[in-house]
Amino acid sequence: MEPIETIMAVKDNTFARQFETIVPEGMLSVEYSFQEKKIFLTKINTPEDFKNQLLIDTLFKNIMEIVIEKKMKVMPIHPKIVLFIKKNPEHKELLPPGIRI
Repeated sequence: MEPIETIMAVKDNTFARQFETIVPEGMLSVEYSFQEKKIFLTKINTPEDFKNQLLIDTLFKNIMEIVIEKKMKVMPIHPKIVLFIKKNPEHKELLPPGIRI
C-alpha cells in the first residue's frame, strides 16, 4: 500500500494564497504569504470538528515538499506548524538562518 503522502493532492491556490486539499469531511487549507524568498504559513482552516491530525500532518509534509521545489524558506507562524517542525526535525533545514524553534 502506498504511503498517504503520495496520494494526497495539494493545490496551490495562488488567488486565495493557500494550499488546499480535499478530505471526506471537506477542505483543509493552510494560508500563506510571501516575503522575499520566504513563505509565511499563517493560518490553518479545517472543517468544523475536524480532529484527524494525521491528515493535517500529511498536508504539512506535502507543503514542505512544495517549499523545497520552489527553493524557498519557511516561516511557521501558526503554532501547529511550529509543533510539526519540532516533531519532524528533517524540515528544520527549511527555516531561514537565525530562526530556531
